[in-house]
Order: sequence, then structure tokens, then C-alpha cells
Amino acid sequence: MDEEVARDTGDLLGGLEFETTKDIQVPKRLVDQVIGQEHAVEVVRKAATQRRHVMMIGTPGTGKSMLAKAMAELLPKEELQDVLVYHNPEDPHNPKVKVVPTGRGKEITSQAKAEAKEKLQARNTLMFFLLMFFPILGVLWGGPMGLLAGVIAAAILFMALRHVMPKETIFVPKLLVSNVAKETAPYVDGTGAHAGALLGDVRHDPFQSGGLETPAHERVEAGAIHKAHKGVLFIDEINTLRIESQQSLLTALQEGEFSITGQSERSSGAMVKTEPVPCDFVMVAAGNLDAIKGMHPALRSRIKGDGYEVYMKDTMDDLPENRRKLVRFVSQEVHKDGKIPHFDREAVAEIVREARRRAGRKGQLTLILRDLGGLVRVGGDIARAESAPLTLAKHILAAKRMAKSVEQQLADQYLEHRKEYQVFRSKGAEIGRVNGLAVVGDSGIVLPIIAEVTPAQSKEEGRVIATGRLQEIAQEAVQNVSAIIKKMTGQDMSSKDVHIQFVGTYEGVEGDSASISVATAVISALEGIPVDQGVAMTGSLSVRGDVLPVGGVTYKIEAAAQAGIKKVLIPKSNLGDVLIEEAYRKQIEVVPVEHIENVLEHALLGKKKQGFLDKIKEWASEVRLGILERTSIPGDTRGGVPPPS
Repeated sequence: MDEEVARDTGDLLGGLEFETTKDIQVPKRLVDQVIGQEHAVEVVRKAATQRRHVMMIGTPGTGKSMLAKAMAELLPKEELQDVLVYHNPEDPHNPKVKVVPTGRGKEITSQAKAEAKEKLQARNTLMFFLLMFFPILGVLWGGPMGLLAGVIAAAILFMALRHVMPKETIFVPKLLVSNVAKETAPYVDGTGAHAGALLGDVRHDPFQSGGLETPAHERVEAGAIHKAHKGVLFIDEINTLRIESQQSLLTALQEGEFSITGQSERSSGAMVKTEPVPCDFVMVAAGNLDAIKGMHPALRSRIKGDGYEVYMKDTMDDLPENRRKLVRFVSQEVHKDGKIPHFDREAVAEIVREARRRAGRKGQLTLILRDLGGLVRVGGDIARAESAPLTLAKHILAAKRMAKSVEQQLADQYLEHRKEYQVFRSKGAEIGRVNGLAVVGDSGIVLPIIAEVTPAQSKEEGRVIATGRLQEIAQEAVQNVSAIIKKMTGQDMSSKDVHIQFVGTYEGVEGDSASISVATAVISALEGIPVDQGVAMTGSLSVRGDVLPVGGVTYKIEAAAQAGIKKVLIPKSNLGDVLIEEAYRKQIEVVPVEHIENVLEHALLGKKKQGFLDKIKEWASEVRLGILERTSIPGDTRGGVPPPS
């Protein structure tokens, strides 16, 4: 048995031999640490060489920010520059800008501060002698009254000199952007930045006169676009930027420079506008698919015309070489964290097993590595709390229970509440009631569905009446089952109202994976045949009665097992996607189905079952033999059942 476990572990680790993750070498460069995104890595290498912009679209946690940082490492460092901003004596509200080689900016400001300090000391000495001279002269000339006159004269002189003579610090430039001591090109994350933080700003000055005001050039603040000069500006969820900011960003991309002005119209900083400040950066924009819709069209066109668009993969093939990459990923996460013990072989194998499970598809490994990295850290934290020298498989199993997502915790609560109030049933039989299954986030839930068929209230045609946002799912399923029912029984569903209730409707449910559940509930209600409540099901239904694959089958099966259900029907094509936890395997029977006749055979009970199934099988045989005639279904915009090819 131990040999079998060791063999399974070795297979999961891609044949890699090691004792702990401490033995796994971690690449030094970030670009070599990226897992499973070979196409994106190739694009980033080319874009860095040619200084091209890149837009990365894909699921969060697939490595977009990591690739942007890697790109900064690949850009040439010798081009870095410092940016200084100076007082403009001709127009104080239009500060001057000067660009110098990196490191030179700090030298210039230090030298200017030293000179200003010397001048200040000299002026203070002169002021001291002048202020002492007038009172002494007054005493010599006029006695006590002369002293008073001398003090007044000294005060007037002091105020006059303060207004006439400029502050020494006004000639000290401000180091706006410094790249001193940087080993790589700048990397600036401008995600979620407001206009001032992104484009630069000028601070408000509460003292705008009286000799107390702060010089305009000292109030200028660089934006992310300026700090990213000669480097990388990364903006995730680019569509969340206001359209005005995106327009300004486009201007900065086109011109390679952008003047800084106050972003608040009511601030005194709005009067200040610098000379153009260099911002020759490479932009890496990122987001989900919906980010494209919210982007300024011209900004996207600029990136596309002068760069690359990349779609980030969220899974990779389950091959030995890719499993070896995941082993390295665990080692990388341990090294980056620096606070958790290294993993032994079995613990790493458990992470790879979880990567398979989270992929949700047979022959695939997940590339949503941020979430997987979270599991690594929680497992390491549990091991650290136990003062264990290594993180073991038991720690990872405990981490799975502890590090549940909010959706999973919510789903667990949902199941507990439904058990308490008996909203769903796992025993007995009932007409028109089916245990459907759905996915919310990364968690499965049991979704009881109740159907009732009545004569149509409308004179024109019957309706499908369903609850909440699931109306579209119900409509699709009933339209498909209408074709099947009409052929099998001769009953025209257009003369009936079909009422469908999704008990405890969960608004986060998406997709059509409840359609075989809806169809079974409608057939049960129409024919008066009970449904086994110890069965749950998931699958999409075609107009010919085929059960089509759906997503999230692993999570759905586990949810059914938690609910006490003993049998789950899933599409046969999803069978390879089932990677349920060991604890659930003995609790539930997983039955693959290909056609509605298979679903009804397992789901229906009672005396009428066999006669109805005989009709179904006869109809299914006709479909498979290709002799089913095209049937016109009232209300079905698809024109009924197309003839088989």
C-alpha cells in the first residue's frame, strides 16, 4: 500500500526526485518564475526588447502583475533619468523642468541646499547687525525716545527686506523623480489611482501671500506616469479609470511627456502648470474580459497598434512537465513568504492534486495560482503554529477546511439552513420536485426545483413562469423539453402554463446547468410520475434530449454529498472532470448520463415509470436512427427539432 501511495505521489510530482521544497532551485529572474503562460512570457520578452505596450486580459490571479514586474526587469537600466523641477522667476506659476542622468539629481539638489544654507547664514548675520545698528544709533542720538524710534525703524526694515529679498530655498530645485540606486527599470503600479496620483498634482497652499507661501515648484508632485519614466506603468482593471483620466493617459502615451497641474479646480494648485515632464513609459494594462468594454477606444487602439494583446490562460495541460512546474511554484511561494516551513513530497503532491481539482476539467491544471498560493501559505501557517519542521499533507488538508472562500462558507451556511428547515429533501419521492445543482463562485449548492403544469390562462398561448433571474434558464429548458414531450406524448405545451419555482433562489447562479433538472420536474408534473428525492442532477439539455456537459461538477457533487443525497447524475462527457475529495467518495454514487431517457430512468419512481420510459426509448431510437421528422413547435423560435445530419 505504501508503495502504491509513493507511486501515486511520484506521478503527481512529474517524476521529480526531492525530499523537500528546499531542494528545488528557484529561478532568480521573475520572468523565469512564471508558470504556464509561455505565450505571454514570449510576448513580454519581445515587448521589453522593442519597448512595446501590452494589454493582458484574463482571470484574476493568473500572473498579470508578475509579468509586468518581470518586464521591468528586462528593460535596459542604463537609460534611467532623474527629473528636477525649478522655480521660474519670470512666471512662478510655470515651474521649469530639467532632466539629468540618474543619480545626478540628488547631487544637484544637495549642492543647491548647501549654497542656500550659506546664503541664509550670511543674510541672517547681516540682518542681525542691521537690526542692532538702528536701536544703538537711536540711543546715541535721542536717548530713550531714540531707542524706541530705532526699534521701529529696525522692524520696518526687517519687514521690507523680507518682502524684497526672496527666500534662499526658492532657488533649490525639487527632485521630482529619482531613480538613484535602482537595480532595474522602474515598476509603478497605478491600479485604482485617482487622477492626481496617476497624472501628477500640485498641492494646495493655505498661505498664498504675506511671505509665508510655499513656492509653486515645491508643491509639484509627480504622478505614476512620471515615476514610470523609462520603466513600466502597470494598471489593472483599466476600465475603472475615469474616461478623462484614460484620455490624459492616451496623451501621455503619444507625447512621451505630460505637464503637471492641480487636479482640483478649487485648489490654488490649479493655477500652477509645469513645463512638460517626461513620461516615456511602457504601459501594461490588465483586466477581465469586461475591461475591454470600459476602455477608451482610442487608448485601446493605441496599445493594439503599438504593442500586443494577450489572453491569459487559466488552465494548462496535466502533463509531467507541467506538474514539475507546479512543484517549483510551491518552492517559489515558500521562498517568497519566508515565514513558513518547507513542504515535504506528500504536501506538494496534495497541492498538485488540488490544482487538478480546481481546474474543473479533465486533463487540466489550474493556473489561477494566486488562490493556490493562498492555500500554500495557510498550510504553512498551520505547520508553523504546530512548530512542525516541515509542512505535511495533513496540514494542507487542514488548510482546505480552514481557507474556504467566502462563497464556500456561504454555501455551507446555505446547506445547514436548508437542512434545518427541510427546504430540500434527500429521501422519499415527490411529483414535480427535483434536486438540481448549481455553482456559486467556487462552491456548489443544492437547488431544489418545483414544477407545476396548468391549462394556459391566456387564450393565445401558454407561458413559462419562473422565479428571479433564473427565468432565462427555465425558458430555455422548457422550450427544449417541449419538443421532446410533444413527440413522446403528443401533448402540445403551447396550450399549458408551466410554473417553475427555484426554491430559495440564489441570485449568483449562472448558466443553463439546471436545464435537465427543470425538464425532469416538468415531465414529472405533466405525467404525474414521482421523482426520487435521493437523486440530484446537473446537465444542459439539447432539443434532441442529449445531456450536454456543464462546469463545476466536482463542487456540485460535493455539495450533494454534504446534503445527504446518495446519487448524482452528471453528463457522461464530464466524468473525467470529477475530482472529489476522498471523504465524499464513499458517500455518494456518481452516475454518468448521455440522454434524457437515462436521466428519467434513474430519477423517476412508481408504477407509471416503465410505460413512460418505453415511450422515451422508442423516441430516442428514432432520433438515433435519423428518422425523426422535423416538428414545428408553437412559440419555439428555433423552428422545432431539426432533422438529424
